[in-house]
Amino acid sequence: MDWSAQIDSYCERLGPGFWAEPVNAVSNAAFLIAAFILWRKLRGQGLPLAMGLVGILAAIGIGSFLFHSFATRWAALADVLPILIYILVYIYTANRAYWGLSPWPALGLTAAFLPYAAATTPVFIWLGVGGGSAGYAPVPLLILIYAVLLRNRLPQVSKGLAIGAGLLILSLTFRTIDLPACADFPLGTHFLWHVLNAVMLGWMIDVYRRHALAQKAPHVV
Repeated sequence: MDWSAQIDSYCERLGPGFWAEPVNAVSNAAFLIAAFILWRKLRGQGLPLAMGLVGILAAIGIGSFLFHSFATRWAALADVLPILIYILVYIYTANRAYWGLSPWPALGLTAAFLPYAAATTPVFIWLGVGGGSAGYAPVPLLILIYAVLLRNRLPQVSKGLAIGAGLLILSLTFRTIDLPACADFPLGTHFLWHVLNAVMLGWMIDVYRRHALAQKAPHVV
């Protein structure tokens, strides 16, 4: 595989240059801003998993900046890997903090995300849901499943997760319509995916932070 091969998948990109997607590239600052805000909130609170998620959130912004600047296969890998890592770490965090699972069961349930995503993504594609974003569609569904299952056990967490799922669905909508809307809106809408996704990921960390502090359990690892 040629890792330096160019990828042109977004409305804003009109050529191979480094700054061919200036708005898509710069809008990744939203991830860094969200990470900084959460870092300030989390200092001294003894929540290592939350701090880890903040670091991954910053890495998402850097990886996405690289992809929308270089637009190569290696940059695409730098874009998607931090997102996958964030998803897996958050699921583990949710399993530990919201369900009270010990580390090994929490890890096992986290690993189940991979076959779950592999099984549900083709269904979303078959249903025509998500378009080019169908690969992400299992994530808001999983968040909603957790929200429903936690509605009696942890109502505030359930509400927070439902809001997070709603934000993710909205941001995925803008990611999906980027190319279809290109003729009428040449700038594209992908940058709104960045901004709203940064808000959503930061929100999800804060849902955990508020729960952990309310439960007086900053030691969960």
